[in-house]
Amino acid sequence: MQNSPFRNAAQREADRAAKRDAVLRAAVRMFNERGFFATSLDDVAASLGISKRTIYHYLANKDQVLLECITIGLEQLLEAADEARAEPGSGRDRLVKFLRRYVEINMDDFGICVSRTGEEALSRESLPRYRALKKKIDVAMRQILAEAVEDGSIGPIDVKMTAFTLAGALNWPGRWYDPKGALTPAEISEAMVKVLMGGLDPRS
Repeated sequence: MQNSPFRNAAQREADRAAKRDAVLRAAVRMFNERGFFATSLDDVAASLGISKRTIYHYLANKDQVLLECITIGLEQLLEAADEARAEPGSGRDRLVKFLRRYVEINMDDFGICVSRTGEEALSRESLPRYRALKKKIDVAMRQILAEAVEDGSIGPIDVKMTAFTLAGALNWPGRWYDPKGALTPAEISEAMVKVLMGGLDPRS
């Protein structure tokens, strides 16, 4: 069978997905560096050597670009929770795995965008999706904590308050992490989680 010089539907869809991902990656880096309000789609388009009109083939507007960037970061956190809960070992082991991955995600482009973006930057239409994903992450955090309390691998705690406290600490590297710094994301993650877990370990 002769190879066709024309791309099939699957190849065209893969090309489209790759170009859309490139737009989102360029946008999220500009949002993180300059801030959402100081970045225009013209800036994003120029960084890719395309026109703003080309961006509209993949994303409807700047608000949708931001929502998609944040959604990627939040979904990475949900995936990390699912992966941690599937791990063998104690509840403490699963909690550590989740917390370490949580920190690492928040030092990558899309996680940084989540940490640095307040609700005021989102359109009214985007808020329900954003809040629903945030709630799912909070629920996942509480479930992992509750399981660790139940099997005795961490001490008795107020699960709700602990989840809020951990999330606050783990989101903060998205504000101060410098990729040119001396420590890698994995090293920062290990150090932070070690400190945090010290307050959760059972007391004799």
